[in-house]
Amino acid sequence: MPNHEVYEVDVPIHDTADPARRGLHVFTGVADSPAAALRRAHEVYDAALAAQQAGLEAPGKEPDSWGASGLRPGWQMEWTAAKAGPWHNPLSCTPRSCFEL
Repeated sequence: MPNHEVYEVDVPIHDTADPARRGLHVFTGVADSPAAALRRAHEVYDAALAAQQAGLEAPGKEPDSWGASGLRPGWQMEWTAAKAGPWHNPLSCTPRSCFEL
């Protein structure tokens, strides 16, 4: 049985009108490997982009918790530079990291 855990896929983006403007689009969801996470992120992005281009609302999160929101018209995803790995909640902390000054 595959080990399912929450993954994060970080995809660099740039503004096609001003390539110096750069950013990062982050996807999260359940997968059994970094490769599967990258595939799912790309799939939900493609579905959201198709909905946006058709003038429809972006699909919500799917049962495996993958979804795409906040797509910016005119911004290009750089999928070849995408990185996938286990998700680390920026709001989680250990007693040591939360209470040490």
